[in-house]
Amino acid sequence: MTLLYDIALFFYHLAIRAAAPFHLKARQMVAGRRNWQEQLRQKRLPGEKYVWVHCASLGEFEQGRPLIEALRKELPALKIALTFFSPSGYEIRKNYPLADIVTYLPFDTRRNARIFADLLQPEAVFFVKYEFWFHHLNTLHEAGIPVYLVSGIFRKNQSFFEESPWGCWYRQVLAGFTHLFVQDEASALLLRSVDINQCTVTGDTRFDRVATLSKSSQPLPLVEKFCAGKLLLVAGSTWKPDEELLMPFIEASRGWKFIIAPHEVTPANINRLTRMLKTPSLLYSQANTSNIDQFDVLVIDSVGLLSSIYQYGTIAYIGGGFGVGIHNILEAATYGLPLFFGPNYTKFREAVQLTELGAAFPITTTEAFMARLSGLTSLPETMQKARLTASSYVKNNLGATLKILTTVFPEAGTTPPAVVGN
Repeated sequence: MTLLYDIALFFYHLAIRAAAPFHLKARQMVAGRRNWQEQLRQKRLPGEKYVWVHCASLGEFEQGRPLIEALRKELPALKIALTFFSPSGYEIRKNYPLADIVTYLPFDTRRNARIFADLLQPEAVFFVKYEFWFHHLNTLHEAGIPVYLVSGIFRKNQSFFEESPWGCWYRQVLAGFTHLFVQDEASALLLRSVDINQCTVTGDTRFDRVATLSKSSQPLPLVEKFCAGKLLLVAGSTWKPDEELLMPFIEASRGWKFIIAPHEVTPANINRLTRMLKTPSLLYSQANTSNIDQFDVLVIDSVGLLSSIYQYGTIAYIGGGFGVGIHNILEAATYGLPLFFGPNYTKFREAVQLTELGAAFPITTTEAFMARLSGLTSLPETMQKARLTASSYVKNNLGATLKILTTVFPEAGTTPPAVVGN
């Protein structure tokens, strides 16, 4: 099975290289890994002890970030190496100030894994949520380097739990972890059902991240003036199907303000969105104190603002639910915003639970959205209950970061990490 895995990865890497001249992301993946050995030799400081944190992309980085901040705060003598698989994580966070080394994860071959581990020589390794690269994990296991999974979540339909030769082989990957810190009891039960017993339910580190974000959020005077005390719908990380669902409501509504923060802020996508809007809109990059209160729709054409914008919202619509899955809902929930999103949300534990609690509302049509929203806004008690439920849900799920940190490093203190940077 290892041979089949290697063959499949060989053709995957070959396809990325073939696509590189025509596809930006593939080009970044190839170029970013060029001369990685020499770059790592130059970046690693001799005599220092390193902890290695690996994230697939930007979403996993946000999940692992509380742990990085806690490591820096509680164990400042340790250096931190941060790796990404995807350009969407690396390109945005390559200058992250709390990491001493930021680089791409070399493609998962036996040779790459051995060289990387030999060069970095980490004291401990944390893989965040969904990363299960066989050769990297196997190499670390063979070298006796402890490796941990952070905020893992497992489902019965994953390959690990198949009664097949592939499933049996893939379970070896899980056996290579020193310990798996998982989000819920269902994940722990699945692991134990296949004799992976080195697991503990610690919860999701994203709750710690969004809670600290909300406590340190900075005021946005332009957004505050834009709202002017009116009802505000914040549409975060939207895609075209989300925007098409919202357009009739935006055009028909009076007394509402709208902020749309699309998932992609490329000029082409921003132009597409503004052309779609029949209601006059203003780009955030062109907003000032003189013009911002003249519009009802504000389009965010930059990154890094959404989590702070939610503090001004009345409700939040979270994009992605008509595609592969919804984006981060916790950033809005921590401010007590009732949540709306499309139908593809069932893989996200927090979305399912908030729906069951009555603070989140999956919808499939504009009519369903407007009907549900009208029910909320016309009944202040119902709205207030949804708001309190959302914010309480976040508060009740804090603490995963500290549990993980003190389990791996008992010498660490108990001061919660503070948010540093963006």
